[in-house]
Amino acid sequence: MEFTKMHGLGNDFIVVAGEQSLPEQAPQLATELCNRYFGIGADGLVYILPSEQADFRMRIINSDGSEAEQCGNAIRCVAKYVYDNGLTDKDQITIETLGAGVQHVQLTIENGKAVSVRVDMGEPVLAGLQVPTTIDAETIVDHPIEVDGTTFRFTAVSMGNPHCVIYVDDAKSFDLSQWGPKLETHPLFPRKINVEFVTVNSREQADMRVWERGAGPTLACGTGACATVVASVLNGATDRTATVSLKGGDLLIEWNEADNHVYMTGPAAEVYRGTV
Repeated sequence: MEFTKMHGLGNDFIVVAGEQSLPEQAPQLATELCNRYFGIGADGLVYILPSEQADFRMRIINSDGSEAEQCGNAIRCVAKYVYDNGLTDKDQITIETLGAGVQHVQLTIENGKAVSVRVDMGEPVLAGLQVPTTIDAETIVDHPIEVDGTTFRFTAVSMGNPHCVIYVDDAKSFDLSQWGPKLETHPLFPRKINVEFVTVNSREQADMRVWERGAGPTLACGTGACATVVASVLNGATDRTATVSLKGGDLLIEWNEADNHVYMTGPAAEVYRGTV
């Protein structure tokens, strides 16, 4: 199997193209190949497949073998891959995702390569049961959640995958490993959840650290950055356009008031190619 190692702000993937459908052994391959000590090492295994609805279809298998409905960093990597490898000559393409439908992608091209990718991530889902959570409410904003005797307050957002945004005093030094897995598997979240710990520094900028469902701590999460800005607008903490600073770098996020869509702009990079 030929693969390309890619990353979006350090959120890294093993990207495979050429298959006609998702292989049955994809979950096993993901757990083996994503292992950073006995495999290639990555947060997920990404397949670029044919689509009947869009230019391309993306399927993402997390490092634990579970499937992700959507991933903002992976979709930027897929967009860069298909352009840089001549699978398309268009700078505006569509990519079908499992959980967020068909998404529109615009590429910035320099010297024949895609250097930046802007993705229309669609409308955020805010209804409690649809995120999903077990709370039947139109929105879940600043809601208490208790873990091991400690009470946090969270805002729930789905960007095609579920997110729990929690504000803390210092996201950069927050203990992800202590609280991330307990919140990910909390009974309030029937399909588990991605957890973002956020510190808002201004109306235009916030720091974010993420515990990703099925992958643990990662350097960046594109859908998490989108959820962070949506949650921050709902909490009156930021403007509708803000920079989200992750461990791997910055993403520019806009929650457009006119169409209710969230737009994400950021880089993607190829690391190396190989055969396994």
